[in-house]
Amino acid sequence: MSVVSKAPYQLLVVEDDDFNRELLYDLLSNVGYAVTLAEDGEEAWGILQSGQQQFAAILLDRMMPRLDGMGLLASIKADPRFADVPVIFQTAIDQPADIAEGIKAGAFYYLVKPINTKVLFAIVQSAVSTFDLTFNLRQSANNEQTNLASMLVKVEYQVRTLPEVRTLSATLSGYYPQPKRVMLGISELLINAVEHGNLGISYAEKSLLLQQGKWESEVECRLALADNAKKKVEVRLEHLEHEMSLTIRDSGPGFDSSKYMEMSPERAFDPNGRGISMSKMMSFDQIKYLGNGNEVVALVKI
Repeated sequence: MSVVSKAPYQLLVVEDDDFNRELLYDLLSNVGYAVTLAEDGEEAWGILQSGQQQFAAILLDRMMPRLDGMGLLASIKADPRFADVPVIFQTAIDQPADIAEGIKAGAFYYLVKPINTKVLFAIVQSAVSTFDLTFNLRQSANNEQTNLASMLVKVEYQVRTLPEVRTLSATLSGYYPQPKRVMLGISELLINAVEHGNLGISYAEKSLLLQQGKWESEVECRLALADNAKKKVEVRLEHLEHEMSLTIRDSGPGFDSSKYMEMSPERAFDPNGRGISMSKMMSFDQIKYLGNGNEVVALVKI
């Protein structure tokens, strides 16, 4: 399975078991990742603090001597240099309460030992894609004038493709007082509108496509269908008296958003399904889905 299409992404694997550590190194190296190993949380924290490498994802064992996974995760999320790096817990602990604790602390993904190779590749690829998107959006935002909030009254756009989504996410974030806070959340909501709303890719279908490395190609195939040719995602950003209001409306039949508003332990092992809850937790003060679920309003207080 080929998952790396450009310069090798750097991964940090933190695992105290010699066999598991070497197994992960071999598996991930063989598909093109550049892998750095650490035997426990203290060694991993030293590697991160050195600043010699930019890691696109961290695979973290939960139970370790000296500094365990939860302790290291807390340090990572508290440091602005590393807070955006997706952390994948790999653990034998599969109790819902423990999973919920990790998710609340900022873990993006879970892998349960013994690790399924296909699931490993899918989740690592999804984590790296999240990091890549965040990094690219920030680079774009840094190249734009970001002090635009005071000048904004209302802007409206239409998007259809993933490249358009990425461009618009960077553009819209520049209107906010804190562009870096909102850019990933904007992107996630727009991607949901394109893939699930306009193109009808279901949750289960996306999980399978990510595991097969075919998600983006399937999006392109569906965009080319005659039935989808005229479908657009309508986007409106308004600067109100005390808040920024982002409205996104797709052409789909809608969905039940309630089960996606919070991080769910039941979905912690899936390679997808975090976009709405992460947007709510990290980017916006409030997210509301209206009507049948094909329109969302995301608010940031100012």
